[in-house]
Amino acid sequence: MPQRRVITGRSQEPRQRFAEELRTLRAGSGTSLRALGERLGWDWSLFGKMEKGETLGSPEVVQALDTHYGTPGLLLALWELAAGDHTQFKERYRRYMTLEAEAVSLWHFAVSVLPGLLQTPGYAREVLAAGGLKGKELEQQVEARMGRRELLEGEDAPPFRTILSEAVLRTPLRDVGEWRGQLEHLRAAAERTNVTVHVLLQSAGPHGLMSADMWYLLLPEGRTVAYTENGYRGELIEESGSVVRLQNTYDAVRDLALTPAESRKFILRMLEEAPCDPAT
Repeated sequence: MPQRRVITGRSQEPRQRFAEELRTLRAGSGTSLRALGERLGWDWSLFGKMEKGETLGSPEVVQALDTHYGTPGLLLALWELAAGDHTQFKERYRRYMTLEAEAVSLWHFAVSVLPGLLQTPGYAREVLAAGGLKGKELEQQVEARMGRRELLEGEDAPPFRTILSEAVLRTPLRDVGEWRGQLEHLRAAAERTNVTVHVLLQSAGPHGLMSADMWYLLLPEGRTVAYTENGYRGELIEESGSVVRLQNTYDAVRDLALTPAESRKFILRMLEEAPCDPAT
């Protein structure tokens, strides 16, 4: 099949194209980010993140931008394409990502790394780089991971529960400033009504989820699927008997973990103990 001709020179990737269009429209209007925020009633930093591709924003924000720029429906159409694009993820993850976007409830266990839904760009970049990614591919995967976070935002966001092994919070980033930023982000996320965070202390001893990260997704039709992942591969598990056994194991591990209130105190203690950025 012949390659598609590129006429405009703009990105053919939906998320990047959306961010490019936002930058182009604002530059053409001569409006600063601060002025845009004041005019539309949202924090100006949101628009900066949207233009960098760190977030897509909500449909309400995009509709307001369409009205402001006089582009009725254009930005919203680009937003819908970007929000539904799973080609940005590596092929072996796409089936899972499609199901994750449809899930009405999610729960998770982390062995050594924070779940992507709660990662900051700095955390994602350092973790993905440690896995061998670099250059354009690294930045593409960081952007894709940041796009996943929007699943937990908005009034209709599904409930999300995660159990973090203590090792996750005892493994800082090399960049102390980025690590403090990640802990701050986690602390704030744990306060949200749709996010529940547990910490599983090392003193809890051996348990049934020691070997890999686990995800559980409750889908709209009522069935639950599980996804197990380590640093090299992931496996989607849909057979009901296996999923039930894994759910029972998850419940047993949750019983060993700190309560959400105790976990928030633990995260705050980690933040207080984290070294300050020498640059500040």
